[in-house]
Amino acid sequence: MKIMSEIWRVAILTWIVVFVVAHIVVIEGVGVNWGTQASQNLHPSMIVQMLKDNKIGKVKLFDSDHWTVKYFAGTGIEVMLGIPNNQLAYFADSYDNAKDWVKNNLTTHLYDGGVNIKYVAVGNEPFLSSYNGSNLETTFPALKNIQKAINDERLGDKIKATIPQNGDVYDSGSGGPSAGQFRSDIRDLMTQIVTFLQDNNSPFLVNIYPFLSLYQNPDFPVEFAFFDGRATPVQDEGISYTNMFDANLDTLVWSLKKAGGPKVKIIIGEIGWPTDGNKNANLQMAKRFYDGFFKKMATKKGTPLYPGDIQYYLFSLTDENQKSIAPGDFERHWGLFRYDGKPKFPMDITGQGQDKMMVGAKNVKYLETQWCVFNSDIKILDRVPANVDYACSRSDCTSLQVDSSCKGLPNVVHISYAFNMYFQMNNQDVETCNFEGLAKIAKTNYSTPQCYFPIAIETSGWRPRVRQTGAVIFSGISSLLLVLYTTLT
Repeated sequence: MKIMSEIWRVAILTWIVVFVVAHIVVIEGVGVNWGTQASQNLHPSMIVQMLKDNKIGKVKLFDSDHWTVKYFAGTGIEVMLGIPNNQLAYFADSYDNAKDWVKNNLTTHLYDGGVNIKYVAVGNEPFLSSYNGSNLETTFPALKNIQKAINDERLGDKIKATIPQNGDVYDSGSGGPSAGQFRSDIRDLMTQIVTFLQDNNSPFLVNIYPFLSLYQNPDFPVEFAFFDGRATPVQDEGISYTNMFDANLDTLVWSLKKAGGPKVKIIIGEIGWPTDGNKNANLQMAKRFYDGFFKKMATKKGTPLYPGDIQYYLFSLTDENQKSIAPGDFERHWGLFRYDGKPKFPMDITGQGQDKMMVGAKNVKYLETQWCVFNSDIKILDRVPANVDYACSRSDCTSLQVDSSCKGLPNVVHISYAFNMYFQMNNQDVETCNFEGLAKIAKTNYSTPQCYFPIAIETSGWRPRVRQTGAVIFSGISSLLLVLYTTLT
């Protein structure tokens, strides 16, 4: 009996330990976006391990690629599937199409030990002003059909469809947050969408970028983009605002209230700070932003008009060197990690200020340790400019631009950077290191503490489907905040 008692005691203690560990594996509220617009991508299994190692319990995807999604099975990680803008018409036109998508891309993963799918993101910032209304007729019908198909599978209580919106869908003119309402050209449509979200208990997903406010408006007060209390407060309806995030989110709160959806839950679909490609996109400013943001989120106080814990998805997990740079060179440098899964700087996503380097990708395999560099034996340089332009137009030279990390390189090194990016992004194909005889493959590494010359990683031959892209820049909310700040301070 004594032996059996001891066995039971050990068994119970073991169960308790397992139970406790299972319930502390993630940091509450923290999610991350994972995009795959890169010449080489980390394997999904590595991404899953990175999320586990860093206690990130939610991931937002930009498509629903079956091969990718299956790697989240059995992990407990909460997954948001994505439907790109270029598929909206397909689902808007036919409920049967939506029903087939739900069966093939959602329910197929829902088995005992399967994928923990919580949301479906229908479109991606479909109402951006820069899209000139191209998605106005298809987005809401697609949303309704997808949610209906989910409901018909008896999953409506567990899985909700929503639309990731850019902050330009609402504004407040020249007033403060209390003047906020949805953009006049889409106000009726947004009111219908808000009503639908409220009726289905679905969240309003919004992307907020203090960096873009600063980028778009040179006169925007730098301090207002951060959370460390250095900004001159502005007043609105008796509320004091010291940062752009609070003012932006409360503008949305007012907009939802005026649209008849005061109880709609808000989730931050994207928020972050880039680390290269602009004078304000660097490691120092990114760290300042994240330090303040994480400390704010750790208080679980929310904003003046949206108190309490806020769920959010950081943008983004890794850099993507094939994203469109129409909005700016910084677009390829939003990652918390480099292209190869190495962390960029120390941080503490718990908001406790105990900085340390995040856990990077494990078992990453690189191609051969070699670079494509300028052949210094060449003395006639008249063909160099055209070849550098060719290399940069077909690779990623955003780090070479003014105010970027590789600015001011010696001419030979500058040329080598362009040649090497093209070479590495083409998987070190020897034919891509020629440039009319101007280049050669060498063991010379020109990397400096500020400027990194990458080596391509092995990707096991997989290439995920690339999501539709477009300019992420918006004008409404950043302009209103600039007006708000300058008129009320």
